Amino acid sequence: MSKSVLEPSIPSRPVYGELAPRSGKAHLFIADAEGAEAILDMAKTAPDGFFARAHIIYIPKATGERYLERLESLDPGQLYFGPSYEAALPRLRRTLADAHMGLQVYLAGTEGLMGRAMQEATEAGIPHTAIQSEHRGSTARRVQCVHCKGITEEVTTDPFQCSHCGLHLFVRDHYSRRLAAFMGVCIDAEDPGDIPEPVERFT
Repeated sequence: MSKSVLEPSIPSRPVYGELAPRSGKAHLFIADAEGAEAILDMAKTAPDGFFARAHIIYIPKATGERYLERLESLDPGQLYFGPSYEAALPRLRRTLADAHMGLQVYLAGTEGLMGRAMQEATEAGIPHTAIQSEHRGSTARRVQCVHCKGITEEVTTDPFQCSHCGLHLFVRDHYSRRLAAFMGVCIDAEDPGDIPEPVERFT
């Protein structure tokens, strides 16, 4: 899959780069779906023995086992292949809690995964300078309804119906790092019932 190209937006929208190997005592990778490709691309420039000190937490989602063999071939110190972010969370938190100074963190894949993993890493005391991120794959958004505060995962259309309160929401580009989510605002607040047809904006 080609690298993601995201349109320029407002300042609060995260900006992503490309993963690059850094020197460090240990390396933690958190990725989902096509995010595996970012790890595999980075591995081409990694020095010998780099992955022996690496822990890869990978959630394949719809890609199934497509990348498993190639990730295993990197011979990482630890490789976790899990069904969901929620299932991987205890492992991620324990890894961060046990981390020593010098840990480098690499995030790759969807914005929902990277935002949530970024939260965990910064709350655990990992400095921003030790965290890299690269977007790959789906542009589906994690959206918080500003009215009921509920969060809906994997939003692909705009507007969409809040999965918690049922309001029809316009998906703003405004992004909250604290919540790791974009903001959704009621689209028919001034003209109840005047709801545009949903458009597939995020794939």
